[in-house]
Amino acid sequence: MKTDDILQSMSIAGDSTSRPRLLVVDDQPINIRALHQVFSEDHEVFMAMNGKDAVAFCERTPPDLVLLDIVMPGTSGLEVCRELKANPFTADIPVIFVTAQDNPEEESACWDAGAVDFITKPINPQTTRNRVRAHLTLKRQADVLRCLAWIDGLTSIPNKRQFDERMQQELRRCQRESIHLAVAVIDIDYFKAFNDTYGHLSGDDCLKNVAQVIHRCMQRAGDIAARTGGEEFTCILPGLDPGGAREIAERIQQAVSALDISHAHGIGNKVTVSVGVGSVVPDLEVSAESLIEKADQMLYAAKHAGRARVCVG
Repeated sequence: MKTDDILQSMSIAGDSTSRPRLLVVDDQPINIRALHQVFSEDHEVFMAMNGKDAVAFCERTPPDLVLLDIVMPGTSGLEVCRELKANPFTADIPVIFVTAQDNPEEESACWDAGAVDFITKPINPQTTRNRVRAHLTLKRQADVLRCLAWIDGLTSIPNKRQFDERMQQELRRCQRESIHLAVAVIDIDYFKAFNDTYGHLSGDDCLKNVAQVIHRCMQRAGDIAARTGGEEFTCILPGLDPGGAREIAERIQQAVSALDISHAHGIGNKVTVSVGVGSVVPDLEVSAESLIEKADQMLYAAKHAGRARVCVG
């Protein structure tokens, strides 16, 4: 995918069919209603009335921007902001403080916590709209750059950089929720022989086709397939036990075989893949590296057993 294609797709995703998502955090319903009136026509507006709910919402479905009160019972707005900025999954969400306090110490505390701006109460609707619009524009531009940095240039699916970040996010979530996390490592069988026989241009076409097939097999919201090596792809499959992960792996294997790409040195004279799967309910002792290593061991077992198969551990 070319840079212009990615920029165009980001533009389409960000136009009027996809309204910006704002989270308003305030313990006073009257303040929430005031901000809802300002933004509800052009934005999706969500609300949280305490810091704990705000953090949970951002971790579950990150909004495009947070409008955050400072003084709240329990967890203060400053603590919420610090917690969001400390989590890589939520660190890039712009936070604008909405405060009735107007003093230098309060301003410094807002900046130190990681805010991008602050607005004083009672709010001026025009000023509030303009500031939010400006920060949403900056975030959208940053998202475009992040997309460019996270996409594999040849296959147009996530690259290893995005995989590594998502892997850490999903590992923490599965540890917190005590649910399975599965990883599938996929390798194209005898790919070096394919390149040697048909040339690197045909090899690139093969990689593109296999990548898109694997990507289409990621049908649940949390699933991700990435190109993590030359002819290696890795999938993150949250919430799947060994049996469920095997089903996805076998679906990938069958879909690649169905491409029917000729390979004179391949299994059945066509391109096939071997898949190794690791699945655990991770405790705090489990690392991303250890789970990937488990899947790698299963991939080695699949190759040792004759390739074009799935092994699960």
